Amino acid sequence: MIVAAEQTRDLDTRLATDYEAIRRREYELITDLLEVLPRVDNLPPERVAQVRDALFHADHPFLMVFVGPFSSGKSSLINALVGKPDLLKVGVVPTTDRISILRWGEDAQRAATGGDVETVFYPSPLLKKVSFVDTPGLESVFTTHEETTRKFLHRSDVVLLVMLATQAMTARNLEYLQTLSDYGKKVIIVINQMDLLTPEEAQTVRDYVLDQSQARLGYAPEVWLMSARQGLAARSGGSVDQTAWEASGLHRIEAYVDEQLSDADRLRQKLSTPLQITRNVSQAALEALRANQAALDTYQNIAENIERQLEAQKRELDRVVRDTTLRISEKFGEAAMRGSEAIRDVFRLGRAGSSLLRGFAELVGLGRLTRGASGVSYVRSAFERHKAFAPVNELADVVAKLGPQLEGKDIQDIDDLVKYAQREIDGLPPAIRAKVIGTVQAPLQYDRSPLAKVRAELETLENAAREDESERLDQAARNTLLYLVVYEILLLLFGFFFLQVLPPEQAPVVLVLVLGLMLLGLAALPLRGRALEAAYTRRMLVLQAQYVEAVSKAAEQQIAYGMRLRREAIAPLTRLIEAQTQIQTEQLTRLQAAEREMVNIETALTAMGKRSFFSR
Repeated sequence: MIVAAEQTRDLDTRLATDYEAIRRREYELITDLLEVLPRVDNLPPERVAQVRDALFHADHPFLMVFVGPFSSGKSSLINALVGKPDLLKVGVVPTTDRISILRWGEDAQRAATGGDVETVFYPSPLLKKVSFVDTPGLESVFTTHEETTRKFLHRSDVVLLVMLATQAMTARNLEYLQTLSDYGKKVIIVINQMDLLTPEEAQTVRDYVLDQSQARLGYAPEVWLMSARQGLAARSGGSVDQTAWEASGLHRIEAYVDEQLSDADRLRQKLSTPLQITRNVSQAALEALRANQAALDTYQNIAENIERQLEAQKRELDRVVRDTTLRISEKFGEAAMRGSEAIRDVFRLGRAGSSLLRGFAELVGLGRLTRGASGVSYVRSAFERHKAFAPVNELADVVAKLGPQLEGKDIQDIDDLVKYAQREIDGLPPAIRAKVIGTVQAPLQYDRSPLAKVRAELETLENAAREDESERLDQAARNTLLYLVVYEILLLLFGFFFLQVLPPEQAPVVLVLVLGLMLLGLAALPLRGRALEAAYTRRMLVLQAQYVEAVSKAAEQQIAYGMRLRREAIAPLTRLIEAQTQIQTEQLTRLQAAEREMVNIETALTAMGKRSFFSR
């Protein structure tokens, strides 16, 4: 017998522990869902309200609602049950003007929960098993507080209709009993202040209440005789006088709660109710998400189309820049070709005679006379004659056209994107369209500075291709002619010297040798020209690369600016699409996680309170 009793206690303890653990899991599950469900598009608000109602069920272990006329002793009975006389206000005049939920808490405190409801926390062991709801007098319950009270009657596990022993089952109380019975909840009639009656009178009152209830309802509810005053007295002094407590009749409430909580099937049903409500709403939310998926697919198609358009527009802008850099390269190539022709012309063997004269003039300091009144060097004249600088002079015009081309493309593309985005926004469902933040519109200003700022750098490169290169070549040509003239003069001097010292019969040999060496010196002139030509071409290629790089970098900045303008113009639509996609993905993930947790909770409910094989 002792072993059986211990096993029963163990099972009751396990049942209570399992119940509280599962209830807490349900509470956390529903709390998490209440963060998700209100944001699910096309989910009816009443569905969310059902989950909030389920949250109330999951948040309270067992709900006992006290109703009755003013001053029938509802608050006094609750105070006696938790052992604190002044926890809830009592008096001979109406003192309760709002609904109070009394539940367990580590510290005694009150918290307004909105409307006509307040929550009172108190560290009573009984409140770990049950939550009490103290309502205003029935005179106002079904008028001023009707809607709020109806919710609590719907949520309750049992309703206690409290009436005074001296006013038991008046015509008004019979009406209240009928109304409460219509809610379909279990109703227990509590007759308070039974200590004012003799045992015979108390039995007579009880019988009368049963008879009237039977006549009105067709069945006889439970009737409990109690005394809140005796119950408070039994718990005074910090301890419980068990005999007096049982005499007060309040022990029956404790016994009823224990009986309900010791019934695994009943507790399982209590936990199953909010879980089923939550599952139904979660399924409805998943269906709404699936229905919204078509809209989401449309949003994503819009986003993908916009991205494809932007990519195509970027490619077109890049093509414009490539065409410009190609024309720049062509100009540099043409300039290099004409410059090479000018250099070959200067160092042509056929001009050896005039070249020697110019070299001699430079040697004796008369080079300015050979350049004429203009002072332009012979090399410079050759470059101008072959129009070698004309392509370089055209570079500025080529680059100048790039800015307007990019700007025109930007403005046209932005205008097209804005029209497209506005059409798509207008086609969205009103609920989604209302979420658009901002206005789709083209920019009011346009910044052309990237290509304008690079102009100074380009001018420096253009000057280098004209002035620097011509000066460098002119200096190289003068040096070459000077060396040639000196070489030729030295040959003549050596020849003259040898003719004076050698026998006359050797004079022809000396003349032939000197003339041969002089002709060989003149033949080096075109070779030097080819070397200078090659060096000039290499330097022009370097300048070309620097020029193209400078233009390309500036164009990249201009294109990046234009692409940013495009995205900013249609940002209200793209932000909405991104947000909706993220929200729906998150909602789906959390709802799926909730579905898995519901399955786990159902498994735990099935095993609730049962002993495992290893615990036997």
